[in-house]
Amino acid sequence: MTRGEGIMSRVFQSYTPYKGPLGGVRKGVLVSLGDGRATAYALGELQSRGTFFIGPGTEVYGGMVVGEHNRDDDLDVNPVKEKKTSNVRSVTAEEKVQLAAPRTMTLEDAIGYVAADELIEVTPTAIRIRKEILDVGARRVRSKRQQQQQQQQQQQQQH
Repeated sequence: MTRGEGIMSRVFQSYTPYKGPLGGVRKGVLVSLGDGRATAYALGELQSRGTFFIGPGTEVYGGMVVGEHNRDDDLDVNPVKEKKTSNVRSVTAEEKVQLAAPRTMTLEDAIGYVAADELIEVTPTAIRIRKEILDVGARRVRSKRQQQQQQQQQQQQQH
């Protein structure tokens, strides 16, 4: 995303027949590893990885989608990591973290955004997206099995 610094222009060329759904529009997601309250320190460290759907102080749990990754693959992150404290003062210890505003999602946005391996949680206070399988190890095993099945199907089609 341009984060407010983009320039847009458009030029109309022509109408064409419908070519089907757009492919490759959705990027990967940032998935929480830990349970607890998201910290500004952790979100500041992870801000270069993508756009967040949560702000500091939001309760998160393992398997919850907390943001959109800049790349096409999913990334497991720890938004609850706290800054290590010590008794020694330093110049860099007192830095204030500047965070971009989180991208809030309506129910319609979440329905349009959710992938096949994700679910939408709707509560009276929040709309969240989560992975179908919350455990990171089980998700990796499942994705490896799916990749192996796809490779086997491709090999069978070639023969």
